Amino acid sequence: MAVNGVIAVVIAYLLGSIPGAFIVTRIATGKDIRKLAGGNAGVRNVYREVGLKAAIAVAIIDVGKGVAAVLIADFVLAAPPFYVVLAALAAVAGHIWSVYLKFSGGNGLSVAIGVLSLVMTRELLIVLGIMLVLTIITRNPILSLNVGLLSLPASGWFLEKSWLAEAFSILLLSMMILHFLPTARAAL
Repeated sequence: MAVNGVIAVVIAYLLGSIPGAFIVTRIATGKDIRKLAGGNAGVRNVYREVGLKAAIAVAIIDVGKGVAAVLIADFVLAAPPFYVVLAALAAVAGHIWSVYLKFSGGNGLSVAIGVLSLVMTRELLIVLGIMLVLTIITRNPILSLNVGLLSLPASGWFLEKSWLAEAFSILLLSMMILHFLPTARAAL
């Protein structure tokens, strides 16, 4: 079973690395999304630079990568839960540090939503509830989603009472924060 788990993690990383924003932008405009606006290969940058239809396509691809990574690990390869969680993290890491884009990529929010929809469904509903309330107040859905994600460790602990769910949520947030720090520093 450990072999299936390792295979699941590798597949998840490679799947997560598929650069949806890069591909959609290249098809739609012939340009490299990493050279437009903020240079981020993610949904938000595609929305700003290419348009709503392209951003929706990228969001579907990115969420789908997260869902597919977990489904392959859990149902196709029947990996143990520990490896399913590692595969979920690998999919997000692949998106953030894509092997196909010289280890650059997006922020991982859409892929995180995809993996959370299967790994921590109830916790994702809490995150989305917080996001909805904050979006109404701030009119900033990306900031609201990021703040909502901060609730993952607490909601994971209260709902799951599982060290695996807790470790997963902390590692997921840590990866996303590490990727975001250079952008935050540049904004100061």
